[in-house]
Amino acid sequence: MSQPLETDTPRNIVLDSHALLSFLEGDSGADFVANALGMAEQGTLKCLLTIVNWGEVYYSLLRAKGDRRAQEATFVIDQLPVEIVNMDLNLVQRASRFREEYRMPNGLCFAASLAHSLNCPVMTGDEAFRRLEDDIQVLWLK
Repeated sequence: MSQPLETDTPRNIVLDSHALLSFLEGDSGADFVANALGMAEQGTLKCLLTIVNWGEVYYSLLRAKGDRRAQEATFVIDQLPVEIVNMDLNLVQRASRFREEYRMPNGLCFAASLAHSLNCPVMTGDEAFRRLEDDIQVLWLK
């Protein structure tokens, strides 16, 4: 079972698609994400999600569960205290550098890029983030 966030958690946190899918599907680590979202509701934490990672969530659900489930998820996400962040050229450039250096999937690099630019952690359960632990802080779901 995941541990709740401490009260001295940084003000911003980036959710990657793995974290958000875990929450939406009630998978392992969903309680950890729910705790972060609760803190965001109270205004003690700001949860961020890149538009690229939003697209990954939508695509994953569309592919695995169909159009109806993907549309339902977008409605749920719209109700969550999560700020969707568009990517500017600096963030895209940093994501591209992470992708080149660490040979990671594109979506992960966008979440890492945002976290790096804000000097805040990424919440994930995706093991590929282990490669980035020297560059960004990772809060693990597992």
